[in-house]
Amino acid sequence: MRIENQYITEFNTYYDNAAEYDADIIILSMNRLNHTLTAIDSALRQKLIRTRILLLDQGSSSATISSLRRKVSGCRTVRLFETAKNLGVGGGRNFLSSIGQGRIIVALDNDALFDDEYVIRNTLNLFDAQPELGAIGFQLLSGEGNQTDELCWGYPSSLKSHCNERFLTTTFVGAGHAIRRTTWDQVGEYDKNLFFTWEEYDFCLRAIARQWDILYDGSLRVFHNRASEERVHWLKGRQRLFVRNRLLIARKWGHNWASLLPRIIGYTINGAINRQLRPTLAGILEAIREDKNKSKQKMSQHMRSYLQKNEEQHRGSFYRRIWLELLKTTNRKN
Repeated sequence: MRIENQYITEFNTYYDNAAEYDADIIILSMNRLNHTLTAIDSALRQKLIRTRILLLDQGSSSATISSLRRKVSGCRTVRLFETAKNLGVGGGRNFLSSIGQGRIIVALDNDALFDDEYVIRNTLNLFDAQPELGAIGFQLLSGEGNQTDELCWGYPSSLKSHCNERFLTTTFVGAGHAIRRTTWDQVGEYDKNLFFTWEEYDFCLRAIARQWDILYDGSLRVFHNRASEERVHWLKGRQRLFVRNRLLIARKWGHNWASLLPRIIGYTINGAINRQLRPTLAGILEAIREDKNKSKQKMSQHMRSYLQKNEEQHRGSFYRRIWLELLKTTNRKN
């Protein structure tokens, strides 16, 4: 079956195209067969809620594709789409979200699984109870499931001790999160040009600008196995994209290059410390080059207040941020 995107085909034999259901569970796949099968099983086990599982494979081997087809064949709540072209994290999620109809969109990495069978039911309950919520970030547990995955903690370090609680925030970690369909429709899709890293932060900033709240809820949990297969490693493109995308997002919201100079210097020093100077400089140069064609937006007072209260005050002083976020040696060895 040929659908809108010219690169994508659908393997869909018995899919039940229900008119109404509660949640779309979207999963991106590229090899990692055993992890992906486990993620699908985890999604299928969700209870007390009507769900549809949307799976996009972005260039797996033919053997992996065949196994995925066998897995979903005859399953009336799963749709499998296939493409040989990697659309990136944002592009892939955009595609799956665009064809869904659920009231919420729940994204699960294909090396993750839900902590229990009621995560999505409880997520929907939270959205229904708080109409101002636009998106919710789940707690990511380490593969053993006994503690939060510190390598994937995407919030101020001062909030790690609150990992089992709820707090308003300015982003979520993509491996496990949910977005209200109304928010998605209003804010628009991920910026696919970011391809990988910071696309969630960019989306959340646009949601906050429209006065949606972003919540982290530590009671909604997924196990994150962090498979090394097909991961974008720091030395193979991640650092370049990390620096490039963060600078482009700052420019999008009106920061001039002079105000970004301390951040650029910090990234450069960090790149040198971690033996990633070349990709760091490449990311800076790409941001400068690509910024020329980007339109700029102005932060409202509401947005500035929200960011100050729910992000900046948690990050501490300027010097603390320089140490924790820019200068500290990392484990970016692969």
